[in-house]
Amino acid sequence: MFGLPRMIFNEEHELFRQSVKDFIAREISPNNQEWENQKMVSRESWLKLGENGFLGIQAPENLGGMNISDFRYNAILIEELGLSGCSGPAIGYPLHSDIVMPYLLHFGNEALLKKYIPKMVSGEFIGAIAMTEPGAGSDLQGMRTSAIDHGDYYLVNGSKTFITNGYLSDLVVVAVKTDPSKGAKGISLLVMDNSMKGYTKGVPFEKVGLHAQDTCELFFQDVKVPKENLLGKPGEGFKYLMKELAQERLVVALAAVALGEYMLQATLDYVKQRKAFKKTLSEFQNTRFKLAEMTAQLEQGRIYCDQLVMLHNQGLLDSAMASAAKYNMTELQCKVADECVQLHGGYGYMWEYGVARAYADARVQRIYAGTNEIMKELIARKILN
Repeated sequence: MFGLPRMIFNEEHELFRQSVKDFIAREISPNNQEWENQKMVSRESWLKLGENGFLGIQAPENLGGMNISDFRYNAILIEELGLSGCSGPAIGYPLHSDIVMPYLLHFGNEALLKKYIPKMVSGEFIGAIAMTEPGAGSDLQGMRTSAIDHGDYYLVNGSKTFITNGYLSDLVVVAVKTDPSKGAKGISLLVMDNSMKGYTKGVPFEKVGLHAQDTCELFFQDVKVPKENLLGKPGEGFKYLMKELAQERLVVALAAVALGEYMLQATLDYVKQRKAFKKTLSEFQNTRFKLAEMTAQLEQGRIYCDQLVMLHNQGLLDSAMASAAKYNMTELQCKVADECVQLHGGYGYMWEYGVARAYADARVQRIYAGTNEIMKELIARKILN
């Protein structure tokens, strides 16, 4: 990389970055292969993240957090996880802190906050969010999971699929239909946990990539969810989802750039050593041009994402901006993955090489958090209105 100065970070940010780097080198990278074999990270790793203050840093101090509202710290953690090449942790950990927890912090009542946030900050409770259903992928309004009002509780029936952190999760934010007749205005959000009778999980999926991250189905059969576990107001769930999805898509974009940078660095190291026709691969013009293209594009992507982080800090990041970032950066990540495998030749297809795993891990980034086709639709709505 060119090594352009990161103008958005100060000395305190860089001290935090070094602590994150040290933690990843000590606790994550050495264990990632084992986690890939197990198809999930260890619960112990979550507790260690909590002990080191890397979960829910934005939570109030009285709930165990550090009350840090500066999203640059969150971005540093996401970035360093991506740069480590450990794709599973790079997705699962931020989802807990930066995607699930904000729903509780922004829309949860005092009882919910006291019950769940301290354990989420400590790593005792792992969070997930459940929107997608087997028959309604990106169409949130088409969901069928119902929550019928029974006075002091909701009776929930239905299922969700492709739930990141699903198998290990202790609590999950579930999108439900409290009034099916009202379409989007009939969607509400409930917090469910493993203690609730009738709430069960499927076995983790055998995925193409992200082997160190658990994904599964969730099933709800006559689950009684207390009214106090409602987030915000009934029927406001779709509005809450649209508000929080901007940060979710920024998180995906940040991870995509960092994982792309990881692949590029691994490829730079490889082509400097690998020889063909009595020359290193780095001496061939095609190799040099491909590396130049990827470097320029990733540098531009990094600067672009830095700008969005600052806009987000100011409350100015909107859905279209976040959608553009998610679309652009995940497309770039997949392009870089393909080019890096090609530059590795046959070795790029061997699982022992990081670029092979990164290639498999990258593809889903264009699907979850809203498919890239949906991202383009959201961008189009803004520019045409």
